[in-house]
Amino acid sequence: MDDMLSLTTHLPAVTVPAGETVIREGGRERTIWVLVQGVLNVRKGGMVVNVISQAGAVVGEISVLLGTPYGADVETATDCVLRRADDGAALLASHPAITTLVAAGLAERLNFVTSYLVDLKHQYGDAPGLAMIPDVLRELSQRQRPKAQPGSMRDPDPEY
Repeated sequence: MDDMLSLTTHLPAVTVPAGETVIREGGRERTIWVLVQGVLNVRKGGMVVNVISQAGAVVGEISVLLGTPYGADVETATDCVLRRADDGAALLASHPAITTLVAAGLAERLNFVTSYLVDLKHQYGDAPGLAMIPDVLRELSQRQRPKAQPGSMRDPDPEY
């Protein structure tokens, strides 16, 4: 991630106090943020799904790459220093080294999720709710188009 910090020194730095939302789920600003210092919470549906504290971490890149609204809220858990690219697509298009680092970060996350799902299936086999894991893994490995749509088609109130 140090490479991301060195590649983004040209971006303006913004100090954001703890408790502020820098990305709002559903927003369409197309901003990419790079964490310089501090801790960020990523919330989806009100639940914290990730805590980011690694300097050089990038947020907002998925919606910029997919051309979709932001899929989660990102808020500052502590006072943070972030670098801001208001036109994230232009940043990615004009800096191949940054794009490569973003792609590598996304690939790492996909690999982690895939490995985790396989591990869950191995450990818990036929436990309720896990029967869908092979289908999810197949979709993760084979999906090309159409674009994935956020949301769920599952029963919102299953009887477990």
